[in-house]
Amino acid sequence: MRRIKDWPADERPREKLLASGADKLTDAELLALIIRTGDSSSQSSAVDLARGLLSRFGSLRQLAAASISELCQQPGIGPAKAAEIQALFQIARRFGDNRLQPGQPYRSSQDAFLHFHERLCDYRKEVFLALLLDSKNRLIREVQISEGSLNASIVHPREVFAPVLKESAAAILFIHNHPSGDPTPSREDIDITKRLKNVGDIMGVRVLDHIIIGNGDYVSLADRGMM
Repeated sequence: MRRIKDWPADERPREKLLASGADKLTDAELLALIIRTGDSSSQSSAVDLARGLLSRFGSLRQLAAASISELCQQPGIGPAKAAEIQALFQIARRFGDNRLQPGQPYRSSQDAFLHFHERLCDYRKEVFLALLLDSKNRLIREVQISEGSLNASIVHPREVFAPVLKESAAAILFIHNHPSGDPTPSREDIDITKRLKNVGDIMGVRVLDHIIIGNGDYVSLADRGMM
């Protein structure tokens, strides 16, 4: 195995970063700095392992969604390296997590997308959130209603509106993700939204929108006139 430290200085990821900046490194080189060491059994350098991971999963975003067991299926990647990779992506998610804070106003579907996209776009399960708002559309708190495939049995008006009553919320906003990356609303999404809006109308609670988060895009049912 040709070790990275035997490479010319201007080809080594660490030295290249120090000399020219992190933005000059490829995805594989950046990932190699996290992996740090190669695999002697396969004569692979850390860069080789990084390239193998990117080839296997297709992109950094898809790699970020991989489980420990899936990462460990790649030759040369054991539990320790897999844990380091997952830690890297979790730090990135937390850095990019710009969720609405209590007291902040909800202004538009685009605003909600910018706040929740980085947090939800990599989830492999559908997560259904309710944002409880006051009379001026300021966030009171966020409630996770369900996790799993969206259906009427797990997104029930009783579970949705119980915290609304407890917090005396004047309005509510629904957000959930599509793990496929395609935010196009399903028939189930539309039916559940209409059902919840009808309950909100009866209770005097404004149901402002249902926003579906995909990979880099979103759909607002209110913007599309589907509520």
